[in-house]
Amino acid sequence: VQLVESGGGLVQPGGSLRVSCAASGFAFGDSAMGWFRQAPGKEREGVSCISSSGKYKYYGDSVKGRFTIARDNAKNTVYLQMNTLKPEDTAMYFCAARKGGCNGLPSSRQFDYWGQGTQVTVSS
Repeated sequence: VQLVESGGGLVQPGGSLRVSCAASGFAFGDSAMGWFRQAPGKEREGVSCISSSGKYKYYGDSVKGRFTIARDNAKNTVYLQMNTLKPEDTAMYFCAARKGGCNGLPSSRQFDYWGQGTQVTVSS
């Protein structure tokens, strides 16, 4: 199983960034996919979750209206489009996979597979 995140970087406040997660080694099309983030000294926070079909999407309160999750099952890839970025969005962003659905925004304990993360820094 592999989950490989990419697309992180340095962006100014108010800017946009799209991170991607390429998956392999498991039934991607049957799995819900989530994005989490963790800043230094803070707990891992659920950002978003998308159902296996892409029909259902859930977001944490801190990113609603600014972030959009999407997936391409033909490419085994999940995306997180981040707009109107704020310094408090600075964190390592991880993608994760779980069998079944999202059922809201699951906790990190409910995910089976994890990527290594990609750093997003929002600073002027």
